[in-house]
Amino acid sequence: MNLLTGEYNNTIDDKGRVSFPAKLRTAINQNVLIVTKGSGSCLWLFTAEEWESFQSKIMGNASIFNKENMMVVHKYIAPAQDIEFDKNGRLSIPQSLREYAGLTKEVTILGMAKFVEIWDSRAYKDYLAACDESGAEENFSSISF
Repeated sequence: MNLLTGEYNNTIDDKGRVSFPAKLRTAINQNVLIVTKGSGSCLWLFTAEEWESFQSKIMGNASIFNKENMMVVHKYIAPAQDIEFDKNGRLSIPQSLREYAGLTKEVTILGMAKFVEIWDSRAYKDYLAACDESGAEENFSSISF
């Protein structure tokens, strides 16, 4: 799999289908992705290989007897579902996950190197504004180029 990058704006139809950017489809080079709830109000999409790595790390470090561990498992692992590209390059997002992310019409699709995020476009703009106000970038001030 190639590096997944880019920000794309699109729409989601009444049936929950969203056209997936051709650049990302080419980089993924697979017909099935795994979609789950993401951090914040977005969805995360993984290839099978990246999903296996992600869920293995969580499950390998989680104890079913630890309440906080199980909260993470319930949020990210339990709702995960396979979704398949149709012949038009669209993905059909399950209703429960559309509701979680508040996806209604306008969506923003982000390549995040090893996975993809899908946001409601308004929620993403609000998130970015909150990030700007938080000064979170200062946490990376020791990174040099």
